[in-house]
Amino acid sequence: MPCPTSVNQISIDQSQFWDSDGIHWSTHRIGWAIAGGCAAITTVISAISILQHCRNFTVPAQQRQILRILYMPPVYAIISFCSYRFYRDYVYYSFIEVAYEAVTLSAFLLLIVEYVADTASGHSTANALERKDKMPLPFPFGCWRYRPTKAYFMYTVKWSVLQYIIIRPAASIAGIICEKLDILCDSDGYSWKYASVYLAVIDFISISIALYGLLIFYGLMRTELEGRRPLAKFLSIKLIVMFTFYQSFVIGVLNVKIIKATDYWTVVNIKDGLNALLICIEMVFFSALMWWAYPAREYSRKPGQSATADFAREIWSSLRFFAGSTRPAHGYAMKVPTDLTHSTSGVSSHSLPLSQRAQYALEPAPGSTHDEAIMMRPYPFAQA
Repeated sequence: MPCPTSVNQISIDQSQFWDSDGIHWSTHRIGWAIAGGCAAITTVISAISILQHCRNFTVPAQQRQILRILYMPPVYAIISFCSYRFYRDYVYYSFIEVAYEAVTLSAFLLLIVEYVADTASGHSTANALERKDKMPLPFPFGCWRYRPTKAYFMYTVKWSVLQYIIIRPAASIAGIICEKLDILCDSDGYSWKYASVYLAVIDFISISIALYGLLIFYGLMRTELEGRRPLAKFLSIKLIVMFTFYQSFVIGVLNVKIIKATDYWTVVNIKDGLNALLICIEMVFFSALMWWAYPAREYSRKPGQSATADFAREIWSSLRFFAGSTRPAHGYAMKVPTDLTHSTSGVSSHSLPLSQRAQYALEPAPGSTHDEAIMMRPYPFAQA
């Protein structure tokens, strides 16, 4: 069923921003200039931070994830500017924007896993987990306990977060299709007749699982993460999401009582434009916060050490991260011995001694990177 309310007015403002009479400053165009200026400032600040890491690219396994995170403010600012400038297509831009949140959350998890591995012998997360005893789950599931040394623990934590990098972009694609078919109805309230409600529920469940997985791992490894500013790093990501969510809610309340439609802009257009403008302004401060939370000086080159020449490859690798993370095996191949392929023989890998089982574990496929090997390697202390 088509949406009952039209998001855009039929009339379109045909006047020029700049003509022979000079600049025509309307309220909308003042906002246009502010949004564009803030997006440019955000891009410059983030570019400086990114280039500092590229010039001191001494720990690729960690800085690869940091680069993916540092893209977040300019991505949000540029897309928000475009959604303000081309306000009639705001919904499409907003779906693209929120999809990048999944990239940053998964990159943050892989970053703190690397930090934890750095504290253990052999750069092994498994060795770090061996120091941990049985723990209760965080609220509201504190009545259940988990054992970090079990193989299922790290796989569960990783995929509780990595599922979001599949679900969130898929929800964005579905939302774009629904908007094109005029069945999304995001501005018509919450009703089970509209697709926006179902997408919101799916997104809420998915991100809740992802954040809970991060909370479990952070609570378990808080001691190992001391000195790394993990809370500041996480808040610099999550505050962006919180600010955009709550300000959208507040503007939605104003939508009912204060905001009035004009000849060229509906109430929804004005609400969306205010939200996009505020995001552009906020990203200036968040880009500065990320510059502080992810300092390149932690990775400063030693005297006489040449600059790493492969940072361009790492930037390209980070841009491919989104597509690569959706592969189920994540670049890993199962090495299976021929004598274990017949289930009718009654022999399985679980019946072998632990030392023999290890050689049949998941092994990195050719071409996989170091941090992928650290992240996805099975844990040798798993019990039968």
